[in-house]
Order: sequence, then C-alpha cells, then structure tokens
Amino acid sequence: MKNLGQMLKQAQQMQQKMADMQQALDAIEVEGRSGGGLVVVRLSAKGDLRDVKIDPSLLKADEGEILEDLIKAAHADAREKAQERSQEEMKKVTGGLNLPEGMQLPF
Repeated sequence: MKNLGQMLKQAQQMQQKMADMQQALDAIEVEGRSGGGLVVVRLSAKGDLRDVKIDPSLLKADEGEILEDLIKAAHADAREKAQERSQEEMKKVTGGLNLPEGMQLPF
C-alpha cells in the first residue's frame, strides 16, 4: 500500500505541474510573420489569437486576396512556433519523457 500512496502523491504533483504549465502557456506569446513582415500575427502558446498587424501598404482594394493569403501564412507561422513552445514546456513538466506522437497530457 505504501507504493500506492506514493503513486497517488506523484499523480497529484504531476496534475499540479500540468495546471501550472497551462497557465504558463497562456502567458507565452509567439509571433508569426509573412510578406517580409508586412503581416504579423501574435498567438499565445496555447494557440489563442492575440493580435494582428497589417502594414497599411497592403490595404488596397485590389490586393484583398494577397492580404488574406498573408494572414493565413502568418497565422501558420505563429501556430508552428506556439506548438514548439508548448512542447518545450511539456518536456519541462514530464522530465523529457517522450510521449507517443499526438498523445497529450492530461489524458
């Protein structure tokens, strides 16, 4: 029974670390850029959109489609960076434990 008590204690500690990590991810911001910096998108490391900046030179009536593509590209860039930061934070919590592809904690 001593081992069971120790396992429960470790599970509670892991749960607290996960909650702390979720708060940290919400505070971390990453920036995605496209068009040589003409479009900038900021996301939290959790993937929440925080800000979009568009250079005024792109605000022309005949360039709407270009602007749409640049926003999508900047968002994809920021999302990739957010995922990388999230994985870095997860490694801190799990002590570098390699989880199978696509497996997320908490289960």
